[in-house]
Amino acid sequence: MSGRTSSRSFAARPGDADRWIKSADASPARGATAASGFTARLTIDVTPELRGRIKVAAFQRGVTVADMLRDLLAREFSSDKGDAG
Repeated sequence: MSGRTSSRSFAARPGDADRWIKSADASPARGATAASGFTARLTIDVTPELRGRIKVAAFQRGVTVADMLRDLLAREFSSDKGDAG
């Protein structure tokens, strides 16, 4: 067998860091689905009781848990510059 070839494999790393990270400017408009643009996954630990309350609240509102929590986070962490304080 000969030594390694210089061709890039499917798992090769990009040459610069900017290519590793998707720009925040590329995120979809509020309410857009994951299929329409870049999204980031956020994982948190909650108690089973809190998880149950969240699921019941989402069901009563007729929305998914993900949509309800996205709206809640968007309200709490709005992009308005006047909120910094």
